[in-house]
Amino acid sequence: MSVTVRVPAKVNVQLAVGAARPDGFHDLANVFLAVSLYDEVTATPAETLTITCEGPDADKVPLDRTNLAARAAELLAARHGISPDVHLHIAKDIPVAGGMAGGSADGAGALLACDALWGLDSTRESLLEICAELGSDVPFSLVGGAALGTGRGEKLTELPVGGTFHWVFAVADGGLSTPAVYGEFDRLTEGTDVPEPTASPALLDALRTGDTTALAAALTNDLQPAALSLRPSLAATLTAGTDAGALATLVSGSGPTTAFLVKDAEAAESVAAALIASGTCRTARVATSPAPGAAVLPSA
Repeated sequence: MSVTVRVPAKVNVQLAVGAARPDGFHDLANVFLAVSLYDEVTATPAETLTITCEGPDADKVPLDRTNLAARAAELLAARHGISPDVHLHIAKDIPVAGGMAGGSADGAGALLACDALWGLDSTRESLLEICAELGSDVPFSLVGGAALGTGRGEKLTELPVGGTFHWVFAVADGGLSTPAVYGEFDRLTEGTDVPEPTASPALLDALRTGDTTALAAALTNDLQPAALSLRPSLAATLTAGTDAGALATLVSGSGPTTAFLVKDAEAAESVAAALIASGTCRTARVATSPAPGAAVLPSA
């Protein structure tokens, strides 16, 4: 018997970052939108906890206890006084270390898969508590759709979305470390008055009404200058997307994946082709949002 869970990537359509807190984290107003790029995590009974991975850049995914999928299994088992004897297989399709919460998605996927495999019937609230312990983005990977994350991003308020948004994601060569990007944000803002992060009413209204043009005008990411400082080549990718007709461009989260909001599915294919032809990225992926959160797939 095995259980497979499908879990989505995310894009941050707003990432407002406050000053560093005493604990090293930053208060955020983080508007998450789940997109239709997915990892699948399969949990199968085993003699001990093991992880395997396949898919693009699978060789960059840690297969030890530092993987959030492994940590999810351990935390869930510890809560129930059982041993985390499970084999977790991750089928990657979310860019690795790309600012789209691929690792967080795997953590949420493993948590839900193990809960089903072990017949624990945990409440949603209990699972979200473990997600928050795993990392700031993990709760949203479980929930999906659209949500405002506050605190360090783990306190979620689900948001209504009134339509379908079309995206292109340009995958860069190599990853960017999220702690390094936050460190660069701190360096760039040192000595300045960093405002309290708040969600943009215009952006929330654009999501609610499904207005692509209004959403394009409202996209913001306070980490983008830091990501561009660490990886200046991303500026050429953003320019290529604008030149190809994207309505708005954005570094996704801490990067280095770049996101391009476009008018419709036809425009998405056109922009993706232009980005690949530009030579400024490794590949480009088309997706839509919102997408559902982590879900157990029917048995084959």
